[in-house]
Amino acid sequence: MEATLLFIIEVIGTLAFAVSGIRLAARKHFDWFGAYTIGVVTAIGGGTIRDLLLDAPPFWMLSWMYLAVTGLGFIIVMTFKKVLTSDSRSLFMFDAIGLTLFVITGIQKSLAYDYPMWVAIIMGVITGSFGGVLRDVLINEEPLFFRKDIYATACLAGGGMYWIAGALGSPGWVCQLVCAVTILVLRWGALRYGWHLPEMKEV
Repeated sequence: MEATLLFIIEVIGTLAFAVSGIRLAARKHFDWFGAYTIGVVTAIGGGTIRDLLLDAPPFWMLSWMYLAVTGLGFIIVMTFKKVLTSDSRSLFMFDAIGLTLFVITGIQKSLAYDYPMWVAIIMGVITGSFGGVLRDVLINEEPLFFRKDIYATACLAGGGMYWIAGALGSPGWVCQLVCAVTILVLRWGALRYGWHLPEMKEV
C-alpha cells in the first residue's frame, strides 16, 4: 500500500514538474523537442541524482509511466499554452506541487533504504529542487535554488517538520501532510509577501 502511494505521489510530482519545465521552455520559444527535453530534465533530474546517491536504480528506468506522464505534461502545455504562459501564478502552482511531492518521496525512499532521518531530509531537498536547478541552468536562468527567495529552505523546513511529527509518534500520512503544508505555506509566503533570506553583503 505504501509503495503504491509513493508511486502515485511520484507520478503526480513528475507531471507537475514536467508542466513547469515545459511552460518555461515555451516562454523561451524552444521547439517541441527542446521543450519536452526540458520537461524531462525538470521532472526526473532531482530523483535521478537522489537514486544515484542512494545506490538505487533511477526511478524512471523502472516504469515507462514517468516519461509518458512527461509527455502528458507537454500536451497540457500545448493545449493551454496561452493561459499557462501568460499567468505567472501557474508556474508557482505547478512548481510548488512538484517541489512538495518530490520532497516527500525523497524522504520516504531514503527511509525505506534505512538511511537516518538527516540523510532523508537532504535527499528530500535534492529530489525536490535539483530538477529545477538543472532546468534553470539549461534555459539560462538564475536557479531558484540560489536566489534569496525561500525555496530550498522550504524543503529543509518541510523535512524538519516531517522529522518532528515522526518523533512525536505521528503516523506516516500525518508526517507527509505536515511536511507538505509547511512547504506550500513557505512558498506561498515567498510569492505573496516576499519572504526571503538575508542577502550576503559584499565584504
